[in-house]
Amino acid sequence: MGIVKVSDGIHECLRIASSALCRSINAQAEHWLRVGMLAELHPELGHRDICRLLIQLEQSGGITLSRAAALKEVEPTLPTRDHKEEQL
Repeated sequence: MGIVKVSDGIHECLRIASSALCRSINAQAEHWLRVGMLAELHPELGHRDICRLLIQLEQSGGITLSRAAALKEVEPTLPTRDHKEEQL
């Protein structure tokens, strides 16, 4: 574990997001770091696909740089419910 210095503005964004999403500031920062890492390694993926990828990696033993970079395909994102249901 190490210390990462961020600007005051980013720290404030982390504080607000962590409070809104019931995460610690460190957990929120780690989440954003993971999403950003996967977005750079797989620029063809959207946010939904990256979240699915994070779940797949966690289920198969956790995320590492080598495992994340080695992934060739992610299951396509399929709608799980009707748009009308989302509005309820």
